[in-house]
Amino acid sequence: MVLWMLITARYHEIALKGGNRPRFVASLAGNLQRALNDLGFRRIRHTTGRLVIELDDAADLDAQWRTVRDRIQCVFGVANFSRAVSVPRDLDAVNAAAGAAAAGQAFESFRIQCKRGDKSFPLTSTDVCRAVGDHVRVLTGARVDLKHADLTIDVEIVSAEVLVSGEKVRGPGGLPVGISGRVVALLSGGIDSPVAAARLMRRGCRVTFVHFHSAPYLDRTSQEKARDLVGLLNRYQYRSTLYLVPFGDVQRDIVAHVRRPHRVVLYRRMMLRIAEAIARRTGAQGLVTGESVGQVASQTLPNLATIDAVATMPVLRPLIGTDKNEIIDEARQIQTYPVSIVPDQDCCQLFVPRRPSTRTSAEEAEACEAAIDVSALCARAVDAATIETIVFSTGRAAGRGDEAGVVSVEAADC
Repeated sequence: MVLWMLITARYHEIALKGGNRPRFVASLAGNLQRALNDLGFRRIRHTTGRLVIELDDAADLDAQWRTVRDRIQCVFGVANFSRAVSVPRDLDAVNAAAGAAAAGQAFESFRIQCKRGDKSFPLTSTDVCRAVGDHVRVLTGARVDLKHADLTIDVEIVSAEVLVSGEKVRGPGGLPVGISGRVVALLSGGIDSPVAAARLMRRGCRVTFVHFHSAPYLDRTSQEKARDLVGLLNRYQYRSTLYLVPFGDVQRDIVAHVRRPHRVVLYRRMMLRIAEAIARRTGAQGLVTGESVGQVASQTLPNLATIDAVATMPVLRPLIGTDKNEIIDEARQIQTYPVSIVPDQDCCQLFVPRRPSTRTSAEEAEACEAAIDVSALCARAVDAATIETIVFSTGRAAGRGDEAGVVSVEAADC
């Protein structure tokens, strides 16, 4: 047996990338190293269809495994993973490892799954499954069940070793963060926008966050929530940038010149302009929002078309056809829901008309904007933004009362 813990991390979608596969695998390996670097990380090596992570053994292996498991479940690109041992390419050694994997576990049925990546191994996969299965059956008294087993023991035969594992944990899937470019997400502090950002991360995008607040007209709770949400989402990308944009003066200027029904649409058009200006300066190639068709007045198809008319880069809406219950379920899965439902005072509550228009045309919006200096408002808001950098922390998951990571704040240079 080796003297360190092994983790086999398997990927599925990455395997379909053909000639680009090495680049995707390297990105995934880099993210795994960032996630585990403080846990006695030794190295990551690549075998067919999987990455093998070597970690120094800790005094408490079970505690180390629990920490590793929590970390890897936040690494997009991993389909599933296992705690494993490496043994020589010898059937007796494989039997001993399989017996150890079964020891101490409560199960009535089991199965052996063998993948023979190296065809020079003298036994076929079926032969290995039969031999190892007989050994475990005699050792434990459990029955073999090939379809609905309580325990599955995986045997993976590669060129220089055999990897044996007894617990396969589902990973988050998707693509490694950073492989698909950068986007800017408009983060409201509500339930939807963090889920939208996480979905883009899962497709390999690195996300920069923009939060619009109305201080000093409203209190700063929405900014605190935005920090907490970015701290939680940062578990998936390890370093995040949050732009806090004062939006109250923009809203006040619109209120002074624009009739009530059209104000919300004009707020959203200004938000897109400001977010796009930040995206251009950060090298991002798209904008992300948490909008879903028909959820509120600004999210009708006519209004979405009018809002999008001011953008010159793609506006991505990954939740566009998702209902609220589905979004809430996903928010709970990524642990942002408890923070999102904390009461706050965000800019959406300031100067909002009772009956906003649900069908503002682009021509109507442009006529309203003729009365205000759009370019100057946008430039002032960008220049007044502050930038906060959230760095991945090895402490607990971020949230109110938890360690959200190291946060450094500096004045915006936009």
